[in-house]
Amino acid sequence: MNATAAPSPASRQSAPDLAVELKGLRKTYAGRGGVAPKDALKGIDLAIPRGSFFGLLGPNGAGKSTLINILAGLVIKTAGEARIWGFDIDQRPRQSRAAIGVVPQELILDPFFTPRELLDLQAGLYGVPRAERRTDQLLEAVGLADKANAYARTLSGGMRRRLMVAKALVHWPPVLVLDEPTAGVDIELRQSLWAYVRELNRGGTTVLLTTHYLEEAQELCDTIAIINNGEVAACESTPKLLGRMDRKELWLTLDRDLESAPARLNMYHTELPEPRRLVVRYRPSIDNFNQVLAAVQDSDLGIIDLTTKETDLEDIFLQLVHTKRA
Repeated sequence: MNATAAPSPASRQSAPDLAVELKGLRKTYAGRGGVAPKDALKGIDLAIPRGSFFGLLGPNGAGKSTLINILAGLVIKTAGEARIWGFDIDQRPRQSRAAIGVVPQELILDPFFTPRELLDLQAGLYGVPRAERRTDQLLEAVGLADKANAYARTLSGGMRRRLMVAKALVHWPPVLVLDEPTAGVDIELRQSLWAYVRELNRGGTTVLLTTHYLEEAQELCDTIAIINNGEVAACESTPKLLGRMDRKELWLTLDRDLESAPARLNMYHTELPEPRRLVVRYRPSIDNFNQVLAAVQDSDLGIIDLTTKETDLEDIFLQLVHTKRA
């Protein structure tokens, strides 16, 4: 994809402070055939600032897809309020849907249309006048200019994924939702997709991302919400969320086998995953790195290599989900 060819977002004059706002959002699926009703969303409150790169994470069945489908107008909420770009999805449905573009997990394309035809059709459905359509610009931006007149059924999976991104942008929505956009795609496509989406975000487009690749969310998102069992378990800036877990690790590769950790290190939590690998875990709020290193040096260990490990989003994710389930 050509990130430099990213389209300019629509005018942001009089734009709201919040791109998406949810208050007490609930969804209950009615039970049938003896199956009890299921609460997919249990009063979700979220405020996504304009221009942010927002990550929505959670285990399978947490309610992420239900939330996105409500925003897209595909699922009717049970209770609560939802606004997109300041428009209530019930009171101003046309305006709210025009303000959002959704790239779903599923590759939904008519196999007998060409990419150019699909984008033109999508633009027509959104009421974009023919003179204002930028079909060729979008195809160039997502690297499909040379496939503009090929049938969609002849495109590879990665090309179809790119076409789905272009399809979501035909009406220049200020909010772009990416639902597992890199699931099952190769590394090259993933990198080019993120370069393009970053360019959109820098231009003012608010991006809402769901992904199971936690390292992607950690690298891309400025704010992350974690939902579990239909409830918000956390919603904070990425640095603040990562700072929740007061833990660091010091990994040592030794020159001889150990049967147990040295007594000098008993004040810390230690582990021997291998006879010559020693892990020292400590809390930065209590012990600084120099103190830990001094204790290691006093332990008369022959050290070949030393590395440190910071808390990452996976640690936080597992801790929050496990705590909620417990």
